Amino acid sequence: MLAVLYDVHGNLLGLDAVLADARAAGADRWLLGGDYVAFGAWPAECLERLRGLEGAQWIRGNTDRWLLDPPPGEPGEMPRPALDACAERVGAQACDELLALAERLALAEGHFSHASPLNDMESFGVEAQPDEDRLLDGVGLPNSRVVFGHTHVQFTRTREDGIELVNPGSVGMPLDGDHRAAYALIDEEGALDLRRVAYDHEAAAAALAEHFDGAEWTEVYAKRIRDAAF
Repeated sequence: MLAVLYDVHGNLLGLDAVLADARAAGADRWLLGGDYVAFGAWPAECLERLRGLEGAQWIRGNTDRWLLDPPPGEPGEMPRPALDACAERVGAQACDELLALAERLALAEGHFSHASPLNDMESFGVEAQPDEDRLLDGVGLPNSRVVFGHTHVQFTRTREDGIELVNPGSVGMPLDGDHRAAYALIDEEGALDLRRVAYDHEAAAAALAEHFDGAEWTEVYAKRIRDAAF
């Protein structure tokens, strides 16, 4: 059984809860969908935990790319201070390795990318969008499955052409109003199970300021964890 984990964002408490739930459900394979270390309290610890998943297959998310290639903005603007702090915690070699990850991956269970096959920033919505065909970037045949994350909103819907769109949600920073960590399982027959797992999200939020000496940027991401909203 394949466990599909997206958007861990340095939240070790959420990650451990998901790993325990997945293993109890019989998961023995792992697909890791990007955004592993920024902007949570445990960037290095989450990376170590994920590296311990034997045979896991990885793809790169936008924040993994941003560790070495930050988005435009002044050095004092968020999320650049957060990215710098998390990059320092994981180290230069790990940043290089994350940047070198593949952007998308095709498995028997579906096509996997971070935000969409097109790029790591533009993603699909819960409702159909007029221009979303371009996000497929040529990927997808009738009745195929396209899996992505990035928006931290767990959902699935099937398009008129038969392509099933799946967002497993976020392990470490759900933004759909539900504090529980989100992920998905796909069994040997291809059946999809979107799952939620309770964990101490208040402790995960509080740990940010503790672990980063009360840096101003921690308030933004702690609030997102507490509110389960952007």
